[in-house]
Amino acid sequence: MTINRQEKYPDNRTDSTSFGSRIRDLRYQRGIGIKKLAPELGVDYSYLSRLENEKVLPSAEIIDRLSKYFNQDKDELMLLADKVPKDIMQILREHPREALALLRESFIRDGKQP
Repeated sequence: MTINRQEKYPDNRTDSTSFGSRIRDLRYQRGIGIKKLAPELGVDYSYLSRLENEKVLPSAEIIDRLSKYFNQDKDELMLLADKVPKDIMQILREHPREALALLRESFIRDGKQP
């Protein structure tokens, strides 16, 4: 079965804000079904389905495979999966006040997030 949703994201980007929806959107953009993709990633299709439906959290290994397969930024996928990249975690630990202040200053306007 081929799925095509490229009309939604004509410039090959996604606006997905969760890991599962991002993977599903990337898969749709490629026009690949879940049963075809799963063996290419070395996983069972039911596991991939659970990832897309936010029933399980992905391992760092599957995030790495998905980032390579879809040519996506691994750190961005990690953050979507609620995992903080090690280098960012180190910055947060070493400079918590400065890092948090910078993030809040950059992304929160008038007490509201964008």
